[in-house]
Amino acid sequence: MSGYRRNFISDYDGLAGQWWDPRGPLAPLGWIARARAEFVPAANTADGGADIPQARLLDVACGGGLFGPHLAGKGYRVFGVDLSAMALKEALGHGFDAVARADITRLPFADASFDVVTAGQCLEHVPDPYAVVAELCRVLRPGGTLIVDTIPDTRTARLVAITLAENLPLPGRPARGTHDHRLFVNRERLTRVARAHGVELRLLGLRPRFRDFIRYLAGRREEVRMVPITSTSVLYLGVGTKR
Repeated sequence: MSGYRRNFISDYDGLAGQWWDPRGPLAPLGWIARARAEFVPAANTADGGADIPQARLLDVACGGGLFGPHLAGKGYRVFGVDLSAMALKEALGHGFDAVARADITRLPFADASFDVVTAGQCLEHVPDPYAVVAELCRVLRPGGTLIVDTIPDTRTARLVAITLAENLPLPGRPARGTHDHRLFVNRERLTRVARAHGVELRLLGLRPRFRDFIRYLAGRREEVRMVPITSTSVLYLGVGTKR
């Protein structure tokens, strides 16, 4: 689509050394990754075996691997996909077993090949997030879990994610221009597309834990826990099982 930015990969390559900086521009992605991991069920085949393959989890747009450490002990072989080769190199050092450089609208995997598929904070950066959701559902096996989180197409989200978050001089601030409000993801359409591909998503909102955030701003804490809320007007997560 004309007018949309195309240089997100070069932007993130430029931040390759800051994926794990707790006060850098990518820090909030780590907070959200921790919250997302709480919805990943423990694998039923965690021990594997000669006849039972280890359960597989795919993290789409995995970036530098912020999700990886939070999956320890859950029993999955963890795969990551991203367009940034520099980010994938980081992911391999942080709990990912295998990575692939690929377009997330055309995943290089067979149908029904993963037990869990996750996509965090990437749908709001692509021109057609609903095509991505269809791909996520395609590679998810029946009975598997889909988890996505993104930013809704609301005025409140535009105010918080762009006007405030990208401009206030605070630690963890994303770079100006990180978000394009025209790409923010409609909640009703997202759930409708997932349903059409076999997944009924339950939506819930996420927000920073206030006490953690105040201590983070004061330099007394390195990570902010996210807590679930009923409002999905700023940041939301969807979780569902494929029928």
